[in-house]
Amino acid sequence: MKTLLPEPIKLSPGHARWFALHALGLVEAHASIAGVLAHHGYVQIDPINVCGRMHDLILRSRLSEYREGDLLRFVHGESASLAAEQRTAFEHHLPSTGILVVLENSAWPYLQVAMRARSRRAGAWSGKLTAREAELAPRLLAELSARGPLGSDMIDDPRAGVRTWGTATLVKATLQKLFFHGRILIARREAGRRLYDLPERVLPAAVLRQGAASPDEVARWETLLKLRQRRLTPLKRGELAHVADLVQPIRVEGAPLLYALRSDAELIERAAGGITSAGAASARLLAPLDPLIYDRTVTRALWGFDYTWEVYTSPLRRRRGYYALPLLSGDALVGHVDPKADRKAGKLQAVSREVKRGYTKAANVALKELARFLELR
Repeated sequence: MKTLLPEPIKLSPGHARWFALHALGLVEAHASIAGVLAHHGYVQIDPINVCGRMHDLILRSRLSEYREGDLLRFVHGESASLAAEQRTAFEHHLPSTGILVVLENSAWPYLQVAMRARSRRAGAWSGKLTAREAELAPRLLAELSARGPLGSDMIDDPRAGVRTWGTATLVKATLQKLFFHGRILIARREAGRRLYDLPERVLPAAVLRQGAASPDEVARWETLLKLRQRRLTPLKRGELAHVADLVQPIRVEGAPLLYALRSDAELIERAAGGITSAGAASARLLAPLDPLIYDRTVTRALWGFDYTWEVYTSPLRRRRGYYALPLLSGDALVGHVDPKADRKAGKLQAVSREVKRGYTKAANVALKELARFLELR
């Protein structure tokens, strides 16, 4: 039976911005990393560290006492791997993308279909094992079983592998694929380096015993994750069909039809009622892939701000800079700053900046706040 959607609620762009800021945790901080994961579903991980890593920059805006590295310490433990039964979250890729994220343990059944599909299809990065990789895999699994968490450089084998995204050795390529297939997991990290182990030593037994979700269940879960992550977003027709019973349409002038979760009804009602005070507390520099600016269509429509992360854009085509961070002041996106941390000198430098007139002070405040977070001058 087809689920009937409620009538769209009309919001002005200003009221929609108020809703987004509150729903995305940028006004009232969460109490814990577990709380952020419960609210948003996942936190995206990226290893590039120009002025802090992506996940740390995302979380510092949502947790008042957050420190660099806290997310991975929460997942893996302070100094050594947590016991499997103590773990509440893990690292893996979203099913339909190559995006590495931290997920709650409850996500495990929804990853199985994608894991099995990757193990059967061709692909140098995440696909099925080549003949050489299939021959090496039993030895790698045996070494992990005998020795515990290992990085690719801790297993002796000089053979080169197919080079993809920095993968240079056969051991590294094989471990990477075994991880994509769910046969091994990241047990901890040392200076950013992955150390893998067997799933039964990384996740609680009760989690691993859960059967794989059906394709329809996975599709519903993925769409719900998108809504939890962005809180206000367009949905494709196929996505909407999976979550029609969970969403509230939102109509904003100049934007495509947007959807929010009905569980955010109180915030929607307050926004629709004209509550626009108490926006973002102070000026801050957002992560390049912060949920607030992740969807360019929504960012343009609500904030009049067209932003692209340019780290993979050729230098000649960059408009803002290698790692430019959007500047949020109040409820407005007012420009960007391209900072670079000089850890050896203990300084945070602004390589470039471009902000609207009247917001220079806000940019300086936000830079100083980022410097304090990074423990730099």
